[in-house]
Amino acid sequence: MQCSWKAVLLLALASIAIQYTAIRTFTTKSFNMCPAPNPNNCSSGQDPTEAPDRLCEDGQPIATNTSRKTHILILATTRSGSSFVGQLFNQHSDVFYLFEPLYHVQYTLIPKSPQTKSTADRRVMLGASRDLLRSLYDCDLYFMENYIKPQPVNHTTDRLFRRGASKALCSVPVCDALGSSEILLEEGDCVKKCGSLNLTLAMESCKDHGHVAIKTVRVPEVNDLRALVEDPRLNLKVIQLVRDPRGILASRSETFRDTYRLWRIWRATGRRPYNLDSTQLTTVCEDFLNSVSTGFSRPSWLKGRYMLLRYEDLARNPMKKMEEIYDFVGIPVDSNVERWILNNTRGDQSSARHKYGTLRNSAAMAESWRLTLSYDIVEFTQNACQQVLSQLGYKTVGSSQDLRNLSYSLIEERSFMPFL
Repeated sequence: MQCSWKAVLLLALASIAIQYTAIRTFTTKSFNMCPAPNPNNCSSGQDPTEAPDRLCEDGQPIATNTSRKTHILILATTRSGSSFVGQLFNQHSDVFYLFEPLYHVQYTLIPKSPQTKSTADRRVMLGASRDLLRSLYDCDLYFMENYIKPQPVNHTTDRLFRRGASKALCSVPVCDALGSSEILLEEGDCVKKCGSLNLTLAMESCKDHGHVAIKTVRVPEVNDLRALVEDPRLNLKVIQLVRDPRGILASRSETFRDTYRLWRIWRATGRRPYNLDSTQLTTVCEDFLNSVSTGFSRPSWLKGRYMLLRYEDLARNPMKKMEEIYDFVGIPVDSNVERWILNNTRGDQSSARHKYGTLRNSAAMAESWRLTLSYDIVEFTQNACQQVLSQLGYKTVGSSQDLRNLSYSLIEERSFMPFL
């Protein structure tokens, strides 16, 4: 008997859920509420409601994080400037930085539809992503082996996504090939010169650093991180990076040319294709609106944990915003970070050609989309994203002339202070 497409879809989703559940079951530990007032004993019999913030691991208490270690998560979407923000932490000598580790979760659990936005797929992704993030902040890089394909042998792999984007993974002691050298490798040279990645050495390096920072574009909203934010072991700080959706659309159209082919056809011909996938735009705006609205509502669980950062503000005044970011996370600024900013925000237009590069004239890039998008696409975007444009302080334009007039900025002067 022939199965319907709905039955096939349900079977596929069930398979994904079973795969993820199996990974969780065999690789994670169970954490239970621990009522014990005695830090050396987890069985005093105290009413659990009297100590709701204590957790027990296999019968032992886990204390609130009282060390100096701070965990940082850059919450972003693709083509919003997240690689640039990530470098503000990657260049810090006491920060262990990981670039998009959730890539492996996505391409293991949902290999055939990485761009999917279905509710079921999101739920599976988020559960696995939270587990992996919690492990990585604890410097347990072995946990990631469940998602790296082919699976590492003897905790060694050459398949870690964009390894070269992490300074810590391309320098001593992780990179033995450099010996005692302090040479900083470019991303493209890292794998060539360092060879396979030894995750054991990477874990040791992580533990030697004072703080851990992770950048991801695979978590839609800050609400999805609540379990991690409230975890007393993590001391997690969330930096939500946003960008004008019109700029995101322009950048994606140039970077992901096949995926955004219909948008490019619209721009070239002036006619909107009947089968245009508008969710490629509206999903970004909906996620921004839901997430930022949560931040603006100032819930108690985000107090001292949330900072909203507009890419345009960082691009126009990178040194000032960098200082605000470090003040929020409570880490002293490193001279390496200041030096990197000076060297990477003064490039010309030719320096911005590499789609994942960070060397560019940052101020000029902030509104450069106004010269590439057609007015009808901009108008469509403004109608679709009206609420979030207003919420984040992005002005709309009413004509093609206003769009091209770069002397008139579309970025309102707003001060988004961290929720402290």
